Amino acid sequence: MYADYHTALPDPERQPQFYRDVPVKRLVAWVADSAVILALCVLAVLMTAFVGLLIWPLLYLGIGFAYRAATLAAGSATLGMRLAGIELRRADGGRFDGTHALLHTGFYSFCLSLPILQIISVVLMATSTRGQGLPDLALGTVALNRRAA
Repeated sequence: MYADYHTALPDPERQPQFYRDVPVKRLVAWVADSAVILALCVLAVLMTAFVGLLIWPLLYLGIGFAYRAATLAAGSATLGMRLAGIELRRADGGRFDGTHALLHTGFYSFCLSLPILQIISVVLMATSTRGQGLPDLALGTVALNRRAA
């Protein structure tokens, strides 16, 4: 699989256009996705006549997990990633399916729950040649600039 990883995905030295500005775009996507998740949570609180406030952390975690997993499975990118013009790809170069979406979202949620892992992940995204965070490294995935339609 290691050999496939290097041949199926674009090489950052020979094809840097696929990785150009991806760390910044990931930050933009994260902010946009966080806003969508927050809006969905506020809507859920209103729909539950404010009872949702009693379980706010669980509500936010559950809605965030469902949102990320569903959008990644549907198009290999969250709505924020689509807005920023990036998408996630598997090690074989393919788009995410339901399994990869759940695995990536699970690893992301785990890293988010431990601040030191999130800090390490952000530093890796900003400094590695492929801009991969910890979930990406664990699964062999990468964020790439999307092709123009």
